[in-house]
Amino acid sequence: MPPDLDTWILDLDNTLYPAGSALAEQLTHGILSTVAGFYDTDLVGARRIQAELVAEYGTSLRGAMITRAIDPHEFLGFERRIDYSVLTPDATLATALEALPGRRFVYTNGSVYHAEQALERLGLTTHFDGVFDILAGDLIPKPYPESLDAFLSRFAIDPTRAAMVDDLEVNLTLPHERGMTTVWMSGEPFADGTPYRRIAPRQWHAWDLPALLRSMVAPADI
Repeated sequence: MPPDLDTWILDLDNTLYPAGSALAEQLTHGILSTVAGFYDTDLVGARRIQAELVAEYGTSLRGAMITRAIDPHEFLGFERRIDYSVLTPDATLATALEALPGRRFVYTNGSVYHAEQALERLGLTTHFDGVFDILAGDLIPKPYPESLDAFLSRFAIDPTRAAMVDDLEVNLTLPHERGMTTVWMSGEPFADGTPYRRIAPRQWHAWDLPALLRSMVAPADI
């Protein structure tokens, strides 16, 4: 582990729980149903529109706000209908997080409500020092620099002493440029069975998050 790391930043969706989980499926359906309603189309049309919004504006929410002047709280209303009980406590991940020195934060393009519900079900609520959501970032999502700057300022984080984990590689480009150690989470195990691999200095690719975090506090330098 780089000896200077004292801050740990983790994405929520498809990072603290797997991409193929029932919660991920509910999120996708909720977003598409919401887009379909606002844009008066079916789910097939909503999938096309949602992809265009994400490509142009970073998130469906931000795109809907810009193109249709939609209230963000109204858009996020689908989260209140999600069944979070599909998640179960992850004791292995909890133990790995607890062993990390320094502070731990969730940095998500979702809402703090969504993060709190998911963390509670995963048994991870007490393992984080704060949550920074899309509303805290004035509705500007990762990977935009305005979002990262607001996050770093909110918690007085020195990026050169921080590690960030995210399932979207694009969200890690700017943090790496700022000096962070970055970990790109893969949705599928590697063919060779290894839990993580080094891409470059201070850059990692992993599919087994607890194993990667354990290695970060092992005697051997990561």
